[in-house]
Amino acid sequence: MGKPTGFKEFKRETPVERPVEERIHDYKEVYEPFSEKKLQEQAARCMNCGIPFCHIGCPLGNIIPEFNDLAYKGLWKKAYEVLSATNNFPEFTGRVCPAPCEESCVLGINEPPVTIENIEKMIVEHAYKSGWVKPEPPSVRTGKKVAVVGSGPAGLAAADQLNRAGHSVTVFERADRVGGLLRYGIPDFKLEKSVIDRRLAVMEAEGVVFRTRCAVGTDVPADELKAFDAVVLAIGSTTGRDLPVLGRDLEGIHFAMEFLPQQNKEVAGDEVEGKISAKGKHVIVIGGGDTGSDCVGTSIRQGCRSVVNFELFPQPPGERPAHQPWPYWPMKLRTSSSHREAAEDPRSYALLTKEFLGDGKHVTGVRTVNVEFNRERKTGNATMDEIEGTMKEWKADLVLLALGFVGPERDNVVKALGVELDPRGNIKTGRNYQTSVENVFTAGDCRRGQSLIVWAISEGREAARCVDEYLMGESDLPTKGPDDLPRR
Repeated sequence: MGKPTGFKEFKRETPVERPVEERIHDYKEVYEPFSEKKLQEQAARCMNCGIPFCHIGCPLGNIIPEFNDLAYKGLWKKAYEVLSATNNFPEFTGRVCPAPCEESCVLGINEPPVTIENIEKMIVEHAYKSGWVKPEPPSVRTGKKVAVVGSGPAGLAAADQLNRAGHSVTVFERADRVGGLLRYGIPDFKLEKSVIDRRLAVMEAEGVVFRTRCAVGTDVPADELKAFDAVVLAIGSTTGRDLPVLGRDLEGIHFAMEFLPQQNKEVAGDEVEGKISAKGKHVIVIGGGDTGSDCVGTSIRQGCRSVVNFELFPQPPGERPAHQPWPYWPMKLRTSSSHREAAEDPRSYALLTKEFLGDGKHVTGVRTVNVEFNRERKTGNATMDEIEGTMKEWKADLVLLALGFVGPERDNVVKALGVELDPRGNIKTGRNYQTSVENVFTAGDCRRGQSLIVWAISEGREAARCVDEYLMGESDLPTKGPDDLPRR
C-alpha cells in the first residue's frame, strides 16, 4: 500500500522530457532520468484501497500494490521478483504501454493516479543494473520442440514461457532482426533497441533459438514446421487500412509502416536505399493514434518543413467523459511527446479526406471536408455528415497513412498451414488458443486484432500455457492473475 498518508503528501510527478530543441536532433529516449528518491515518493502514493482496481485495468494481472509498496520501501530485488512474476518484459511495457492500470487506480477517482508505469520501468532498470536479470535455463528438457512464428511481444512472451517449461523453442522471424513491432514499429525515441537486445541476449542464453530472415510460408516452406510438436503463430496484425480515394495512386503516399521501419533501420546503422524522407517536405499524417504520433515525431526529426495530423473524429474532451466513468478506460484527449515537439499542435480534428491532389505523378496536396457525427434516436447508430462550405486544400509533399490495421497478412504461413479465419479476418481459435489445425496455436494481434503490447504479452503467456497442456497433459505455467505465480 506504500505510505498510508503518501497520497496526501506527494503530488503525481513523472519524468521530465528532454528539451525539444535537443531531442529532435537525435533518436534517444525522450525522458530525463528519474531519481530513486522521487520514485519512492511516487510509490508511496499507492493507497490502502481495499480492492485494487488497477488489477482490472492490467491485462497481465500485475500485482501492482505489492510492487509499489516494495519500491517505496527500497526492497528492489523483491519488487522485481513480484513484477516479473506476471510480466516477462516490464522494460517494454514500462516504456510504451498506455497504462490502462493507471486509469483504473482508485486514487484516480478524484486525484491524479499513481504513476504505475514509471514505477514498473524503474524497478526493472534497477534489476538490470544490479545484475538480477540473468539467464536461468530450465533444469530439465521435455524433449518437445515448439516453433514460434513471429518475434513481436506475443511471440517473445510465448517463447519465453515455453522455454521455461522445458521445451526446445525456435522463433522464426521474417525480418533481419528479432523484435517484430518492438523493433520496426516503434521509434527509438520511445524504445531504444538496446533495451530489446539485452533481453534477447538473456533468452538466447536460456536456450531460445532465433532464426531471422525466415518468412515461413514463402522463404521457408511450411513443411519445415512438421518437425515441431507444436506451432504458435504470433504474426501480428500487419495489413494496413488503406484510404482508397481519388488520387491514391500518386507517388508520395505511403503507409506508416513503410515509413517508420526505414528510420529504425537507419538508426541501427543500415543503409536504406530509396528511403522515404520527410526532410524539407510538407507532411500530412492521416490517423490520430499512436502510429500517427510516431510519424509526427519521426518527420520532425527528419527535418520536415511542416507537419499536420488529420483525425476523422472530433477532438475528445480533456477530462474523463461522464459516460465512461472510473474504472473504465476513458476516451479523452492525450497529447504525446511528439505532438509537443511541433511548433504548434499538429492535430486537426473531424476531417474527412476527400481527394489526393497531384501534378499527374506526385502528390501535391490533400482536399478535406469537416464532418460532424450525429446519433439517430431510434437506432442509436451514429451518422457522419459533411459540413457544407468547409472544403479545404492542404499542401503536401508526403502523405503518411496511419489508419490502423485490419488483420494479419494471409498470403503466407496462414495460407500455407490452412488455418481458419474468423469473420473479421483474424486467425480463429477456441478458448484454448488452438486454431483449426490441431497442433497450431496463435496469440496476439493476429488472433484478437490490433491491440496493445501489454495485451500481446498476456496472449503469449496464455497461449504458452495451452501449448504446454497440449504437449504434456498438464501445465505448471501460470494463468493470468496474481493468485497463480510462475516458477522460474
